[in-house]
Amino acid sequence: MGVNGLEMTTAERTDLADFLADLEPEQWQVNSLCEGWRVRDVVAHVMSFDDLSLLGMLRRAVEARFTDINQVGVDQLASLDTAQLLDRLRARLRPTGLATTFRGRLALLDVTIHHQDIRRPLGKPRQIPAERLRCVLHDALLSPELPGRRLARGVRLKPTDLDWSHGSGPEVAGPAEAVLMAITGRASALGELHGPGVAVVAGRLAR
Repeated sequence: MGVNGLEMTTAERTDLADFLADLEPEQWQVNSLCEGWRVRDVVAHVMSFDDLSLLGMLRRAVEARFTDINQVGVDQLASLDTAQLLDRLRARLRPTGLATTFRGRLALLDVTIHHQDIRRPLGKPRQIPAERLRCVLHDALLSPELPGRRLARGVRLKPTDLDWSHGSGPEVAGPAEAVLMAITGRASALGELHGPGVAVVAGRLAR
């Protein structure tokens, strides 16, 4: 796909920062869709690989005892208040360091999904730009870090509001954003989808 991941990630992070700027203090403390993480923790995670080198990644892995590397990155920013977190995000709208992996596509995948992990519990839906959404759906099925390939095996993903589809078999239809969230392991999105393939995906998520 001939897309500029760095430019799209910058746009997505900008949209996230603009959204966060309007949140009330208590909304930063709401639990996100990421287990154990509040909104503020997800924001910290989004930036946690910027400025990090491969050596820095190794050090972080050692610190995490090669288990939850993501949590180490979040913990390193735990002392920042929400205004400082937002300022830090504003200073890092364009990815750097390991966040530029695969020309920014990995960072785009990460921030787009986590943007929704924040918005959904707050009841603040949005329309994700089609080009970004199409790119993220594609990459969610390739990433070894996500369950997309396993969850979507043998079903046909057919968003009703986006010119994109994938696979063959029983159909999973509905809003493209809900399809994305379901195949990345967010079971709460399944209720927004329909078709015989939904039960297949739900069964795999329940294992």
